[in-house]
Amino acid sequence: MAETHETVFKSVQELANDNQVPEKYIHTQGSINSSSPLLDVPVVDLSLLTSPARQQELNKLQSGLKFCGCIQVINHGLADSFLDKVHEISKQFFALPAEEKLKYARTVDDIYGYGNDSVLSDKQKLDWTDRLYLNVFPEDIRNLKLWPQKPECFREVLEEYIKNMKLLSESLLKAMAASLNLEENCFLDQCGERGDMIARFNFYPPCPTPEVVLGVKPHADASAITILLQDKEVEGLQVLKDDQWFRVPIVPYGLLVNVGDQVEIMSNGIFKSPVHRVVTNADRERNTLAVFIMPDVTVGIGPVEKLINEERPRAYKDVKNYVELFFQSYQHGKRPIETAMICQEQD
Repeated sequence: MAETHETVFKSVQELANDNQVPEKYIHTQGSINSSSPLLDVPVVDLSLLTSPARQQELNKLQSGLKFCGCIQVINHGLADSFLDKVHEISKQFFALPAEEKLKYARTVDDIYGYGNDSVLSDKQKLDWTDRLYLNVFPEDIRNLKLWPQKPECFREVLEEYIKNMKLLSESLLKAMAASLNLEENCFLDQCGERGDMIARFNFYPPCPTPEVVLGVKPHADASAITILLQDKEVEGLQVLKDDQWFRVPIVPYGLLVNVGDQVEIMSNGIFKSPVHRVVTNADRERNTLAVFIMPDVTVGIGPVEKLINEERPRAYKDVKNYVELFFQSYQHGKRPIETAMICQEQD
């Protein structure tokens, strides 16, 4: 009988150690430029949202989410020393021996757990990354069998981080609504009582041929918003703006927040869900942690009524279970959000 046990996969880390880059990872359309211009991402000080400077910070937040779909946030309530711990558990997990990591490996028909790309077709280009994908909120959807027990403090640190991400995401969604002069719970309410949070630890080993290999292919996120803890030292994230790739700078101990497709829909297209990718590095590994804030799949989302008017007609249909739509479209190489767009009649 054929072996169908998906956990016997070759990690990107092993490929890097063997100095191998299989053809499935190689992009043939032109060279990948890792030294693109730097994107001017606004830095928003969250501590000022409760001060006389509130409006100024809200304006900065709004202009960033319109201009490039992302902002860097500082004074977000998480101590530098704690963020160092979060980085450390990620680095320590990916440094474990393969047999230990494979205890948490994903199965063939699931994305959750330790692993890399699901291979969906022969033509698919694979990402130069190993990742650990975990359902982290609400607590009853957690599959603790996939939560590493090494390093010893992994679960405790992640638990604490997720509590902070829950509070931070709520205050960010309220600030985003307030910046548009909307009732502050209007985006939060559309996320529903049982919105999910998914954590994805990303490990990008050094790549022998960074000019033809991507850490993550171009895509936009299916989330409401995504909160990214970047590597403190190694850049890699790039955002597409006006048909050009820009590097996203590192703000030490800041968090990068980007709009996902679902808030683009809720904001009737005012806030943009940016297409982004990750480039690879010939010499250095890179560790990041993305937390995706996902609306409840059983609750429909749509543009907020107050944002629909003659100057800005309704641009998106109401959508339920956007994530399902997302994966169907993504596999066919389309931008999933296009299937939610309403084509405006030409005069």
